[in-house]
Amino acid sequence: MNKNNKLILTAAIAGLIGGGVAFGGASFVQQRIDDSSTAVPTGSNSGGTTKVSDVKVNVDTQSEKAFNTIKDSVVSVINLQKASNSSSGQGVIGSIFGSGSKSQSKSDSSQLETASEGSGVIYKKNGNTAYIVTNNHVVSGSNSLEIIMSDGKKLPAELVGKDSITDLAVLKINASDVQKVASFGDSDDIKVGETALAIGSPLGSEYATSLTQGIISAKKRTVSTAAEDGQAAGEATVIQTDAAINPGNSGGPLINLAGQVVGINSMKLASTGDSSGTSVEGMGFAIPSNEVVSIIDQLVKNGKITRPALGVATVDLTQVSASQQKSVLKLPSNIQDGAVIMQVFGSSPASNAGLKKYDVVTKVDNHKISGLSGLRDTLYKYKVGDKITVGYYRNGNYKTANVTLTETSNKLTEQAK
Repeated sequence: MNKNNKLILTAAIAGLIGGGVAFGGASFVQQRIDDSSTAVPTGSNSGGTTKVSDVKVNVDTQSEKAFNTIKDSVVSVINLQKASNSSSGQGVIGSIFGSGSKSQSKSDSSQLETASEGSGVIYKKNGNTAYIVTNNHVVSGSNSLEIIMSDGKKLPAELVGKDSITDLAVLKINASDVQKVASFGDSDDIKVGETALAIGSPLGSEYATSLTQGIISAKKRTVSTAAEDGQAAGEATVIQTDAAINPGNSGGPLINLAGQVVGINSMKLASTGDSSGTSVEGMGFAIPSNEVVSIIDQLVKNGKITRPALGVATVDLTQVSASQQKSVLKLPSNIQDGAVIMQVFGSSPASNAGLKKYDVVTKVDNHKISGLSGLRDTLYKYKVGDKITVGYYRNGNYKTANVTLTETSNKLTEQAK
């Protein structure tokens, strides 16, 4: 009992005593009558039995229908590694992104152990092959992979391709046991406040096909990401949801009420990371389905993702103070968004096109650039070898440059090290 409740109860008792004193003898007589008519009855207790009511409650909801639509296509993904490589507990990537971990748990093979467990969703069946999308960090470092179907059956899986920047991976299995595949919805059509459902294996396959419900908290949230080697991989634009996402949910689907996949659950914010140690609840993130489809199609086709790059390091214009925008960048006051070039790498497409430090990129072809993530997302729409027109401000004047995207983001990363 808390203090407030105790105070409330004490006040109620005080009120009853006061009433008895005010009415005096009349209250005493009435009490004697009540006592004689409310005595505990004697005799058999045979009439004290009860039974369960046969009244049926219709709890059929749209959430239940959505869950039933997709549940059989959601799987657990088991990352098997050699014993010498499997340390107890989660690795750094697992602790950040939320893949379930099994400490030194033996698999069917005496040479391999379960290093971690995550989730995945079967999205395509082609002949006797079925394809599964999951997170890259779920399969990272694996020597072998297994899938546990929704009915508990274990199947071997093979890695088709993976991408550390988007944290996505594609696996394939024999399709003979696959009855249902999931479909993707349009992540651009989701709305803040609409119901979202997360399905996966929180804490591992013991809790496989667990369903949690929440809402879409934000459609486009920018978060920092890291590659497998721990190097910064840039920023990702993700869906934020308050549906419970726990270790092991990684790679599972975030779905709408039509049972369509609108995102792949990838990470959660568990604490602020500052000295206060503030804990955080209800902040999970999913990779938007439109990006997922683009990436997994390339992984199936090529086994990897090749991305073009300008060969520059940039920051969001919003990170530059108003005084510096005026004194250093000399921007017109009506320019509010853009990506500020802070470094141009030698012999890069940007260098060859004449772009310089402090140029503010606001446009690529007909696409407006809102910042670093916008520039990255727009560039990823192109292929290496494509020619683009970059619009930018230099010393207050708007200019354009014709750029041939001859460099990949991998080369840019190497130059930045």
